[in-house]
Amino acid sequence: MRVHVVSDVHGNSRDLAKAGDGADALVCLGDLILFLDYADHSRGIFPELFGVESADRIVELRTARRFAEAREFSARLWEGMDRAAATEAAVRGQYAELFAAFPSPTYATYGNVDMPPLWPEYAGEGTTVLDGETADIGGLRFGFVGGGLRTPMRTPYEIDDETYAAKVEALGEVDVLCSHIPPDVPELCYDTVARRFERGSEALLRALRSVRPRFHLFGHVHQPLVRRMRIGPTECVNVGHFAATGTPWVLEW
Repeated sequence: MRVHVVSDVHGNSRDLAKAGDGADALVCLGDLILFLDYADHSRGIFPELFGVESADRIVELRTARRFAEAREFSARLWEGMDRAAATEAAVRGQYAELFAAFPSPTYATYGNVDMPPLWPEYAGEGTTVLDGETADIGGLRFGFVGGGLRTPMRTPYEIDDETYAAKVEALGEVDVLCSHIPPDVPELCYDTVARRFERGSEALLRALRSVRPRFHLFGHVHQPLVRRMRIGPTECVNVGHFAATGTPWVLEW
């Protein structure tokens, strides 16, 4: 059995269309939307609406962790616009292209930069969306936990720790634990380019110690200090920043 795993697609529909080649199934760990490309400020919803200079400024403020100033700057840009309507229209355009690129079968969960209420409209017959749920893939039980935890970034699908923990607990025994964010382990949460710690989940770490799955697969941290490590018998793997690499991570058994 061969499964390809991607995360942090961020608008890369071209490579997504080939991500399932040679695999029995594709697993997607979220973040389909591209709001703003921190490497190329001309790409994404934000520069399409407000231009590259505004994108340069918002990246500068966020990188410096001046989040209050970044929110104030963003609020001024949105003045006089229907923010919700403009954002949804842009997201719908990306989702139409990205979901059409998914092979069949695809098993997907949400990232923190996703809008879950829209997914049912675009997920085709061959795409199974799971969040706090499990699926049997080739005789192994895969558990999926979508979204991220609360941060000053205020991305679209951030939830409180208790709600997130309840989704993790609802999975029960699994062979492969799949989430968008990593467990709360410093080496797995630190981004070496952004030079900051992303939020990891204590609930995921507790599950690794109690359930002891074979694998824990995740993304979210684009340039991690450590991409792979063992916690007990579990192999923890950051499957990579698919938007940049265009290459899925491969799981075979």
